[in-house]
Amino acid sequence: IRGGVGASVGVRSLASIPSLPPAVADFVKGAVDECKPANVHVVTGSAEESAHILAGLEKEGMVKKLPKYENCWLARTDPKDVARVESKTVIVTKNQRDTIPTPGGGAKSQLGSWMSEGDFQKARKDRFPGCMAGRTMYVIPFSMGPVGSPLSKFGVQVTDSPYVVASMGIMTRMGTPVMDKLSQGAEFVRCQHSLGQPLPLKAPLVNSWPCSPEKVLISHLPDTRQILSFGSGYGGNSLLGKKCFALRIASRIAKDEGWLAEHMLILGITNPRGVKRYVAAAFPSACGKTNLAMMKPALPGWTVECVGDDIAWMKFDSQGKLRAINPENGFFGVAPGTSLKTNPHAMATIAKNTVFTNVGETSDGGVWWEGLDPPAAGVSLTDWHGKSWKAGDSAPCAHPNSRFCTPAAQCPIIDPQWESDEGVPIDAIIFGGRRPEGKVIMHDPFAMRPFFGYNFGDYLAHWLSMETRKAPTHLPKIFHVNWFRKDPTSGSFLWPGFGDNARVLEWIFKRCGREREDEAAKKSLVGWVPQEGAINLQGLGSKVDMGALFDLPKAFWEKETQELRAYFTQQVGADLPQQVEGELKALEVRVRNGEA
Repeated sequence: IRGGVGASVGVRSLASIPSLPPAVADFVKGAVDECKPANVHVVTGSAEESAHILAGLEKEGMVKKLPKYENCWLARTDPKDVARVESKTVIVTKNQRDTIPTPGGGAKSQLGSWMSEGDFQKARKDRFPGCMAGRTMYVIPFSMGPVGSPLSKFGVQVTDSPYVVASMGIMTRMGTPVMDKLSQGAEFVRCQHSLGQPLPLKAPLVNSWPCSPEKVLISHLPDTRQILSFGSGYGGNSLLGKKCFALRIASRIAKDEGWLAEHMLILGITNPRGVKRYVAAAFPSACGKTNLAMMKPALPGWTVECVGDDIAWMKFDSQGKLRAINPENGFFGVAPGTSLKTNPHAMATIAKNTVFTNVGETSDGGVWWEGLDPPAAGVSLTDWHGKSWKAGDSAPCAHPNSRFCTPAAQCPIIDPQWESDEGVPIDAIIFGGRRPEGKVIMHDPFAMRPFFGYNFGDYLAHWLSMETRKAPTHLPKIFHVNWFRKDPTSGSFLWPGFGDNARVLEWIFKRCGREREDEAAKKSLVGWVPQEGAINLQGLGSKVDMGALFDLPKAFWEKETQELRAYFTQQVGADLPQQVEGELKALEVRVRNGEA
């Protein structure tokens, strides 16, 4: 073959691609034999290639240029392909218990979905053979994390979706520099993706968006480090470096190698004296990770800088300090609710080189979604279906899970160390959720429930093992927050949130530097909480009832401990580590006795 990397080649000549490292060539040849594409294109990651891919997508009607911004594009998907599909997302292992705990009392596991190897092979044979007929197979070499960092990992994704190529170019380090590393024999995760719409089409596409919703299956094979995704073009199912690799497969690699792959933001916070600390924080999807990671602090003199908004890979260094990288290269954020009020830095980030999916469109060539100010007079709106839309219509203009895919380097507060090879030192880890009182509890442990790559009981044991690993002399402090607590009478939020969350980060920052536990904190039945006056409320616009915020009603905690015990019994069963059982017992005693 002539041209090698970056050339599109007919399949007949594939056998002689000299530029592919042997292991990559074997993987690609296997995928070609199975999927039968008409052409193969090895992706270089160049700007010219990106422009060519986007021009091709525009020609096919899959994306539309947005003239109001620089190099921004709008994609509208088939309405049946708009989100991650948990029910069709599986982990394939020999033994079920490697993937999920055995639920107690006949309950269905909520902690993952296991598929047997036999069922997977049947499902594969029903989907992949010939699935790329008439289409181009793109070969994407990519790195999760800075190329060459000891914390990074490589992958190769084959796909028949040019939208995936354009998006992976934003979300990962992709192309020739990675292929150079693979040529030196580096290991890689094998990622195979198809939209499941071979040519010629059997039925017309909706919104020019190829997908096969009735056959969607996203499969992970952690033992062999493989991902096979079929039928969906939506980012969470098709950008396989993201949740599939960076959490499900990476959490298993992390278990095997002694580190952590987590659904966490990473931010740097600097006080007025110039002292800086780094914090990782786990929140379930759509609970404010991006807003916190890009916060504009309400406290004068404090600054926040963003390392990442979604995923953290963390490992103890030789000095025993936990260090973290953001393995991604971009932000794949939920658009609705993002505004100049809630996240001005995200708004600045997405003003160029961004792919928007399923948002509304303005008649002057821009984008719109719920949470933004109404468009200017004379500017009309088109909804995510491509239909005319006006305020007051019953359906939303932008899909609730509509997204922006944008380069992290464009963030005006991107941390100077965000691409540091050794990672940033983590002083604190925050866990948070969305808990207005009176709502049915949704369990999402570690914000990882949809993303565990192995048995949650083993995952808990792995976390607990960190303390006993080689010289972890600087364990980060652990905190828990709930920004979403409500006044039971008025139903309004007790805490203003957004930039005022810096007041909580200030307390956390100070806790990390304290010699004594009881400075600015008091012991409660659920841990250390701020002493009265310890949270800086100076300049806070609204009056906050701090008593209500830190109230620990006995009746609530009695119910909470019962709920926790039932959850552990039903969902984790015999796989629950003894240390966690011991902590729950101790909490039950404290609640019963009303003691700290």
